[in-house]
Amino acid sequence: MNLKTPSEIGELVRNTRKDHKVTQKDLAAASGTGIRFIRELEKGKPTCELGKVLLVLSMLGIHLEAAVPKSFSSRQGDKP
Repeated sequence: MNLKTPSEIGELVRNTRKDHKVTQKDLAAASGTGIRFIRELEKGKPTCELGKVLLVLSMLGIHLEAAVPKSFSSRQGDKP
């Protein structure tokens, strides 16, 4: 899955939460966030705190993977 916007991440969180039959309140409690944060995340608020987003994704069993372009990955060996 290729996620490009906060709205797409929010939709993934909402759909996954509902698939697991978890309420926003329960997800907030389990992840140590507030219900307001979960609502804003699911609505795609672009300024949601990254650390909390990653925590919520983890709580739902969602794992992120990054693809680094070869032009960047080849430069890692060039570090001083």
